[in-house]
Amino acid sequence: MKRITIVLLAALSLSVLSGCNTVAGIGKDMQKAGEKVEGAADRK
Repeated sequence: MKRITIVLLAALSLSVLSGCNTVAGIGKDMQKAGEKVEGAADRK
């Protein structure tokens, strides 16, 4: 089970990092993730 978790985490990390090629891209992705979390919190 631990091995599957590590493999899935690695795959997720690679897909996230390949989606944003620059530091600015990472910042935009983090901002969008924060907005989603904030929106979910507002709905509750």
